[in-house]
Amino acid sequence: MFEKSICKSETDSKSDPELLNIRAHHLCCIQGFQGYGYSPAFVANMRAVISDLEAFPSRPLKLVTVCDAICVSCPSKRECTVQESVLSQKIRKMDLIVLDILKLDAGTVLNADEAFKLINSKLNKASDVEEVCGTCKWRQKCLWYVQAGKQEG
Repeated sequence: MFEKSICKSETDSKSDPELLNIRAHHLCCIQGFQGYGYSPAFVANMRAVISDLEAFPSRPLKLVTVCDAICVSCPSKRECTVQESVLSQKIRKMDLIVLDILKLDAGTVLNADEAFKLINSKLNKASDVEEVCGTCKWRQKCLWYVQAGKQEG
């Protein structure tokens, strides 16, 4: 099983054990992941999160703009948790853009399958994709970015 997020959530720390905190922009990353990552631990955790969501498509996801179940294995996690850091602000901006396009607030809970349908229906213009993913170091290896970026926009 994937590592549980040990970072502070946007609400209380006593949440439903089946509820998975996911950064809003990670809805894109999950779909485009090809096995590349920051470290072997990160790759293994990302695969575990994806496997879990494939096995349980109705798993409730809480969309957040802070460290989540994927970030927990990132070597840059410390930067992510320092909200004033440039890296943290850049990543949070990606989340906020996604939430704005989806017309959702941070903390919204959706089933995984609903969340993926929503992001794929709303975030489908090349200009929106570029706004969210344009500075991501993984974009050229991301199947979601490559496919979504080909849409008219």
